[in-house]
Amino acid sequence: MWMLKEYPDVMTPEQVAAVLCISRKSVYRLLRERTIGSKRIGAKYIIPKRCVADYLNSARYTVTHDNSRSLSERNQL
Repeated sequence: MWMLKEYPDVMTPEQVAAVLCISRKSVYRLLRERTIGSKRIGAKYIIPKRCVADYLNSARYTVTHDNSRSLSERNQL
């Protein structure tokens, strides 16, 4: 979580968007889909920093590599 040390323990969707380099709209989609953990208080979302870190860590293990095809075959896709 060293990359998040400058952020508060509870983050806003705008702060999460800055960390992930995505739009606020995309953050709200991830929150609605419950991909990133959050709490909703009235119309406001609060996101624990730990949930953002968990999301970032889980992304490290979801990348797949298709090593069964040659480079030229992959470039044709």
